[in-house]
Amino acid sequence: MLYHNGEKLTKEKFQNPGSEYRAAPFWAWNCKMTEAEIDNTLDALKAMGMGGGHIHCRTGMDNPYMGEEFLNLVKYSWKKSREKDMLTWLYDEDRWPSGAGGGLVTRDHKYRIRFLLFTPECQDGKEIGNSELCSSGQAIRSNERTFLGRYQVRLEDGYLAEYEKIDEDAPLKEGFQEWFAYLEVSGDNPWFNNEAYLNTLDKEAVKRFIQVTHEKYYENLGEEFGKTIPAIFTDEPQFSHKQCLDFADERMDVTIPYTDDLEETFQTAYGHSLLKHLPELFWELPGEAVSRIRYEYHDHIAERFADAFADTVGNWCKEHGIALTGHMMEEPTLETQTAALGEAMRSYRSFEIPGIDMLCDRRELSTAKQAESAVHQFGREGMTSELYGVTNWDFDFRGHKLQGDWQAALGVTVRVPHLTWTSMAGEAKRDYPASISYQSPWYKEYPLVENYFARVNTALTRGVPHVKLAVIHPVESYWLFWGPKEQTAPIREEMDENFIQLINWLLYGTVDFDFISESLLPDLNQGQEDENLLKVGAMKYNTVLVPNCLTLRNSTLEILEKFKARGGRVIFAGQLPKYADAYLSDRGAKLAEKCETVAFSKYRLLEAVKDARDIEVLEADGKPSTNLIYQMREEGKNRWLFLCHVNRTEKVSDACIIINELQERKKNQDLPREEKLRIRICGTWNVTVYDAMTGEIYPVKAEYHKGDTILKQSMFDHDSLLLWLESADEKAESEKTDSTEKTVIHELPISDQVEIVRSEPNVSILDLAEYAFDGGEWQSEEEILRIDNQFREKLGYPLRMEAFAQPWTNDRVEGFEHTLSLRFHIHTEALLEGTFLAMENDEKTKIFLDGKAVENRAEGWYVDHCIRKVPLPEMKAGEHELVVEIPYNSKVNIEAMFLLGEFSVKAVGRDQVLDAVSHKAAFSDLTAQGYPFYGGNVTYKIPFISNGGEVNVRANLFRAPVIKAAVDGKEAGYIAFSPYEVSLGELPKGEHLLELTVFGNRVNTFGTLHNCDQKEDWYGPNAWRTTGDLWAYEYQVKPSGLLKAPVLVEKN
Repeated sequence: MLYHNGEKLTKEKFQNPGSEYRAAPFWAWNCKMTEAEIDNTLDALKAMGMGGGHIHCRTGMDNPYMGEEFLNLVKYSWKKSREKDMLTWLYDEDRWPSGAGGGLVTRDHKYRIRFLLFTPECQDGKEIGNSELCSSGQAIRSNERTFLGRYQVRLEDGYLAEYEKIDEDAPLKEGFQEWFAYLEVSGDNPWFNNEAYLNTLDKEAVKRFIQVTHEKYYENLGEEFGKTIPAIFTDEPQFSHKQCLDFADERMDVTIPYTDDLEETFQTAYGHSLLKHLPELFWELPGEAVSRIRYEYHDHIAERFADAFADTVGNWCKEHGIALTGHMMEEPTLETQTAALGEAMRSYRSFEIPGIDMLCDRRELSTAKQAESAVHQFGREGMTSELYGVTNWDFDFRGHKLQGDWQAALGVTVRVPHLTWTSMAGEAKRDYPASISYQSPWYKEYPLVENYFARVNTALTRGVPHVKLAVIHPVESYWLFWGPKEQTAPIREEMDENFIQLINWLLYGTVDFDFISESLLPDLNQGQEDENLLKVGAMKYNTVLVPNCLTLRNSTLEILEKFKARGGRVIFAGQLPKYADAYLSDRGAKLAEKCETVAFSKYRLLEAVKDARDIEVLEADGKPSTNLIYQMREEGKNRWLFLCHVNRTEKVSDACIIINELQERKKNQDLPREEKLRIRICGTWNVTVYDAMTGEIYPVKAEYHKGDTILKQSMFDHDSLLLWLESADEKAESEKTDSTEKTVIHELPISDQVEIVRSEPNVSILDLAEYAFDGGEWQSEEEILRIDNQFREKLGYPLRMEAFAQPWTNDRVEGFEHTLSLRFHIHTEALLEGTFLAMENDEKTKIFLDGKAVENRAEGWYVDHCIRKVPLPEMKAGEHELVVEIPYNSKVNIEAMFLLGEFSVKAVGRDQVLDAVSHKAAFSDLTAQGYPFYGGNVTYKIPFISNGGEVNVRANLFRAPVIKAAVDGKEAGYIAFSPYEVSLGELPKGEHLLELTVFGNRVNTFGTLHNCDQKEDWYGPNAWRTTGDLWAYEYQVKPSGLLKAPVLVEKN
């Protein structure tokens, strides 16, 4: 058991949670790992308040995967983690998705992913060229294929009128099209170290994956499984994504998941051939008919996948005493999960700790709710989330708290922040930043966030979930329409919109619910008692909602019929079922006649299920809240309630002609918004606040009305509320208190410009250079990553891009037969002394300043241990030429360099001018005040005079992860969340010094400085390599620092 054995939560445990309640980030092993690198990263994790880390091989790893050296380092990491009272979490792959074992499994082609190719062209003797390569499990076209069948197909108005599977040499009927089906084995992909992804439909392939990975871990650390090593993480298992035709009459190649024995297992499951009826998977039938074959194919593929991968790995983990955790691929919508998984929930049956990932700060409530439903129904103790991924360097603490909060409300207890880099060397620095580690200047302030979530976890891992409403998942109805987009896109889009709307209506309407997977329901309903509650595993529901399900399983209908007969409540919303198991049937409609039916609309649905609501939250104007969700748990007769915000901002109706201040604040995260809420909780409760931000525990007064508990609560934009509800007798309404104490409030003046102190030298980025290959002619200025790939292409080396093989796979000893020369021009208006050149290249690199050799001798490092600082001679005002000659081979990293020192930088377009530094700054964007590329911390020293009272400081407009306030050298607290203020306490009359340390980030130093897509939200390797309209040589920097003056207010 990961958390506890049911003991009561003590004050000590709440205030100082153990490592099991704390986050365990993805710890990127992305370089030549050593014991020293491990020690350094573990120290950083501990300093951030983390409870451990997931050992995760990432781009750049240079230790042979699953080799003796690698496994010894894993064991060393476990040992050092144990010494620090931290947990070690394992990860089952070299990079992702899980299954190929770094290519060690799929070098044997019988284990490779495969697919069915449906094509209008005979492929006999056809050679396939290069495919587009990416970092996913998508199969790659190859020449390794087996003929499955030849078909003649006749369409009428784009619908499948007639078809037949025919012999290879049979004549084609007049008016028919010819199509072919092949089983094709995936070709090579550099992402899988020049092998391929795994055949996740084949148990034997998955067993081989376990032998290569899980068994090796067990041999080395098996005694700690389930103890200091709680789980192993599997990441994005999937099958070859299903495709469909764009237009019905289009003659294009289409691929769908398939495996060698699928025809046999399909016939066993359904009693007829799949291949004989294959065209029904690709075209719509005439009229309103739906294809039963299509439905069965989607169901069978989903079952084959869940059985082969999740069940096989999950059973091994169970037998070996370790929990299986992780997440599936592309779960959020009906379309994405149909394409990649069949259905998301089916595989969760074999996860001890089901999980999700949440990238780009998205709000995939659907993904979380599906996993949470499985956690509830299978009685699991926790739920994982890989969160904060692909959010870029400038993701702030507001984002960390909001994203963590809404996921905690939807069941997440195992937080896996993405990503803690060991190193930034080479391509590793573009591996979906930010790095949640020592490379980020704010890392030692992170306990502000991590202690908070650990405390939340101590409460939300206790008791059992309190949920009354179950919702039949509509994905199986979606399968019916997986046909040509021109015919099915509108209905599929509507189904997905309805799916997402339903989730939003219920959750934001404070009606919690669980999804029911029809494929899992029969087993989970075993042991149903004679009562008006529906048993679904460990859960019992009093109401079941059936939303827009065009088809239901006969097994589902039978269970619902019996539930209704026992007095249970069934509500049909929107479209009524027309099919049972995709057969035309009136069974669903007949059941609906005996039940309640409502229109599929927000108001009608919420009215229909209001008896399942345990909490109602109204704003000051009486309207329901629109940005709060909750989780409620039962612990004996008492309950836990967690209420939190979800979104940074809220959309204001386009119909508003006049937008008042309250509405304006909803749209802008920089404007604090106070919500005066009326919270009604069903039942009478004594209420205690567990303040997870401070660790304080205190009772609050409540009002009682008609058996309900009423709280009047003020909350700001990023606030959450954790309440302990103890059962109480009916009480009279509490007396209201009225404070008559009056205070005088006035603003204290401060200067427009103040002294600033940096934590690091200023920086000028050197990423645009003239260049020469092997002593050839100098070429015009180009961006440095582009220069690298030009030279690689010239020499026949693999290009640097998203998908390339890991360094550990290349053990060739390469000499340095080539040289890449880079020439930078430096313009300075002032004398530069004490400057450094920061670069990743080692001491073999030659450096020349104005034609004179510079000793390549490192003195420390910049941002990351891999970036060496080399002292440069002084530079007088004027023009200077810096030349760097780099010995070159396929293993050398060519990266931007940096000039560090005491200077200011003016960046105009692509040009930079250096000048004397100023130690003062105005309260405005620092990038326009000489610091366009600076990413360290800045402390603003702000003198003020107090009249002898309590002083508060507010700073609401800033671009920084977090701000720390100190007065007269004494820390006062943080400014990170709305209302963006902190108390400096009671101050004596006279002069004082306020210091606001604005913590930096690396977005203007290592970010996508030449990507001019202002809407970019996928900060992966290719975001640094845009072209055409998405590329700019001009620097695209983001504002930083305090963007307006802080306000000091004194109360007397």
